[in-house]
Amino acid sequence: MVINSVACWDRVSVEPFDGLLVDEARSRNIHTIIRGLRAVTDFEYEFQMALTNRSLDPHFESVFLMPSNEYSYLSSTLVREVARLGGDVSKFVPPYVQKKLKEVYARRDKTAH
Repeated sequence: MVINSVACWDRVSVEPFDGLLVDEARSRNIHTIIRGLRAVTDFEYEFQMALTNRSLDPHFESVFLMPSNEYSYLSSTLVREVARLGGDVSKFVPPYVQKKLKEVYARRDKTAH
């Protein structure tokens, strides 16, 4: 779903990997990553992760961006729950993701009966 959702941008790619982020970044000559923060709870985890990554590679930096107010409360768990209960998630996710969520929860409804 992520690959499909970013396909419209020429300079964005999705590159799955196994292992440590710092090792993958080093292998690609990447020194900085951008991470999103929604709330204080995100910050605590991301701060620990950033310091751990910097400990593993002193040249590796993490940059944090805050969401706009309209999305600061949003999480994948909430979006899935709204979709599972038949709510409209179109303002939260790209059209392809919305379609896939509908398909997944329609299948689950059929198998539950």
